[in-house]
Amino acid sequence: PENLQKNWLREFYQVVHTHKPHFMALHCQEFGGKNYEASMSHVDKFVKELLSSDAMKEYNRARVYLDENYKSQEHFTALGSFYFLHESLKNIYQFDFKAKKYRKVTGKEIYSDTLESTPMLEKEKFPQDYFPECKWSRKGFIRTRWCIADCAFDLVNIHLFHDASNLVAWETSPSVYSGIRHKALGYVLDRIIDQRFEKVSYFVFGDFNFRLDSKSVVETLCTKATMQTVRAADTNEVVKLIFRESDNDRKVVLQLEKKLFDYFNQEVFRDDNGTALLEFDKELSVFKDRLYELDISFPPSYPYSEDSRQGEQYMNTRCPAWCDRILMSLSAKELVLRSESEEKVVTYDHIGPNVCMGDHKPVFLAFRMAPGAGKPHARVHKCCVVQ
Repeated sequence: PENLQKNWLREFYQVVHTHKPHFMALHCQEFGGKNYEASMSHVDKFVKELLSSDAMKEYNRARVYLDENYKSQEHFTALGSFYFLHESLKNIYQFDFKAKKYRKVTGKEIYSDTLESTPMLEKEKFPQDYFPECKWSRKGFIRTRWCIADCAFDLVNIHLFHDASNLVAWETSPSVYSGIRHKALGYVLDRIIDQRFEKVSYFVFGDFNFRLDSKSVVETLCTKATMQTVRAADTNEVVKLIFRESDNDRKVVLQLEKKLFDYFNQEVFRDDNGTALLEFDKELSVFKDRLYELDISFPPSYPYSEDSRQGEQYMNTRCPAWCDRILMSLSAKELVLRSESEEKVVTYDHIGPNVCMGDHKPVFLAFRMAPGAGKPHARVHKCCVVQ
């Protein structure tokens, strides 16, 4: 973790330095990793470094929300949300969901352990029946609301369900897992626009676990291959699929197991940033009337090798996919794109393209926001949100 954290922060600070945002949001998922209890010291170190580093010294106010209540299976989401405010940003307010009013943001504050009692956010874990086969699922969301110069918006940190098995994902198009993510994301969107609070623009960003449509991808990658099925001797259950070329010495093109996706040529996922595979990225299409995303021009963000010498290599555990995304409501789209005609200042990209950043590459959106919707002479602030 020490090496990885050093690389990660260096690349992150570089993006901060390049874009110099006035307001910055950083959303982390699976914070502390799979073995949370053993990782707490690394979490503390990461937080202290972010709040006190020289690279962040111009951010004189901060809010950090860490769900560290790992002993509560009912509530634990392992989400971490960080918000940094530049010293030049004068009036910024955060919404108190309990009192239903905005409070001026001053100083640096860290909230952890049980976030349920914090009125400055809403946190929910998805019901267990959404993904019954994953008993210890930590999937859920945290929502905060902000107001800069009369412009209010929600920022939602989200972690949706993964594909438990490559073989199950391959069986149907769309996959059963895609349906579970669809249901969970719909739940979040309904929740943040319900009647309890005034509706505002919103940004939802995190690990959506969106995957390429597995059946279509395999058909395309293995067009001229024949399939061999390997079954377990005792249960007759399919445990492996092997796709071989019909000629060329029956060369193996793809091997598929529950947690193996071994394709002979990884370049297909990196060439032209994987653009040829975007047609199989279909999970967002269901929400096209509710959510907007800028064009993707970076390679699939997952699953990268965790070997610190292999910054561009994918692991052969899953089919590479754009899991990490920054999505927004249609009204937020107006905030982001309205100033684009004046200046080309919108960037949607990944961080650390050539460096090991862990199994996910962080994704960021940087833009200039003209707050105060409908005010033609509104002051312009620069925003940056990072997944």
